[in-house]
Amino acid sequence: MNQDEMKQAVAKAAIEYVVPGTIIGVGTGSTANFFIDELASIKGKIEGTVASSVASAERLKGHGIPVFDLNAVDGISVYIDGADESTKHLHLVKGGGGALTREKIVAAASEKFVCIADESKLVDRLGKFPLPVEVIPMARSLVAREIIKKIGGEPVLREGFTTDNGNIILDIHNLDIMDPVKTEEILNDITGVVTNGLFAMKPANTLLLGCQDGVKVIE
Repeated sequence: MNQDEMKQAVAKAAIEYVVPGTIIGVGTGSTANFFIDELASIKGKIEGTVASSVASAERLKGHGIPVFDLNAVDGISVYIDGADESTKHLHLVKGGGGALTREKIVAAASEKFVCIADESKLVDRLGKFPLPVEVIPMARSLVAREIIKKIGGEPVLREGFTTDNGNIILDIHNLDIMDPVKTEEILNDITGVVTNGLFAMKPANTLLLGCQDGVKVIE
């Protein structure tokens, strides 16, 4: 299977984790898009969705799938989304598409987080993929200096990009993340940071990994 076929396979496998009659959370990115397209085939079985980005909300609506504001729902049964990197401990790097803050919010509101990814995303240690950090625009330089001082790496402004929340993203290159939980805490404590793309303090519950010989489940 090629990469797209592996993404398609995990998207189909994730349908089994959808809880009928509930609100589910839906993520952002290429693998999440495959899941949205699969979800259309069972849209009558769920009450609706909460999307982690404007782009995903539009794709869901295009399939006739109801999309609710998070503040309008009492809870979310399961959140299904991709990742840019994952370890076997289900610590993730997310935010390549720039939706990391809303992804983290929807994941926090969900009873379970099922991550879907192809095998290229499984790594021994996080950090090869640049770690996104959403930042209040006026704090860009301050945050960049604090990042270098506290965890190292090379913060680079994502040019020409604004998040759905009206903020900017600094992508931290050249990191070797030995302790994802600690790194997540350090970044979140920097004044001006909205959040960062590490999902380690609250990792995924299940990883569906698309491999050449099928879908592997890691829990």
